[in-house]
Amino acid sequence: MADHPVIAGFDVQPDHPGVSDPAYRSRRAVIAAAGEAWRPGDPMPVVDYTPEEDELWSTVSAALAAKHQHLACGEYRRGIAALGLPRDRVPQLGDVSARLGTLARFRLQPVPGLVPTRHFYGALADRTFLSTQYIRHHSVPFYTPEPDIVHEIVGHAGLLASPVFADLHQRAGLASQRATTAAALELFSRVFWFSLEFGVVHEHGELRAYGAGLLSSYGEIDVFRNAEVRALDIAAMATTPYDISKYQPLLFAAESIDHAVDALGSFFDAYDDDTVARLERLPG
Repeated sequence: MADHPVIAGFDVQPDHPGVSDPAYRSRRAVIAAAGEAWRPGDPMPVVDYTPEEDELWSTVSAALAAKHQHLACGEYRRGIAALGLPRDRVPQLGDVSARLGTLARFRLQPVPGLVPTRHFYGALADRTFLSTQYIRHHSVPFYTPEPDIVHEIVGHAGLLASPVFADLHQRAGLASQRATTAAALELFSRVFWFSLEFGVVHEHGELRAYGAGLLSSYGEIDVFRNAEVRALDIAAMATTPYDISKYQPLLFAAESIDHAVDALGSFFDAYDDDTVARLERLPG
């Protein structure tokens, strides 16, 4: 996973639905600027979301919540229920962060957009999730080519509201800090991608999602069961490339949430630069 520029909140990508909408780009830049100006110790920036943005949040979050009832794992559903997100308006980052602190000793920190990979993962070691505050373009409410506040809050914050998943994220963050080489960080990123972003689990005789990327994607959460599903295999996850621009054709399923946490936690706890060489020596 390559590093991303910190100015992504200002520079809309060419495939973004709002790229030709100057009003959207201007609005997004204002919100991103608030995240860029924030410094540790400052009050969390408050965004005065517009009625249109509140309506967009309401539409998307309600639609996702309906899908979560039968497609998301139970641990996530319990966590996001405890988080108590509003349905009628975009939640303020400060409010969500305060609730996360109570539930799982995690906090949110505003950023203007995508940040360098090491920075993003490293913050998890301090039980901090770096979050954007702007929302997707209204023309395509159920799609965004990049993280927005729907992805950050419904996907990641909902997952972090579970103490089980919050602890696992911290263990992942600590592992990333021991990956000092580019090769080690890339291998770590693949495991993170196929688990905490796009992980699935067998639960009550069904395949259910626990990865934030699936939980926040209106389209992909409907079709993830059509992907090739293999048993959770850390070595395979670590050596399998992925394409962020497409629905994932391959997923790795844990036997249970306990199985996922035990296997991933053990991997993260032992992870360092030498893990690359150890995996390369495994048969197959």
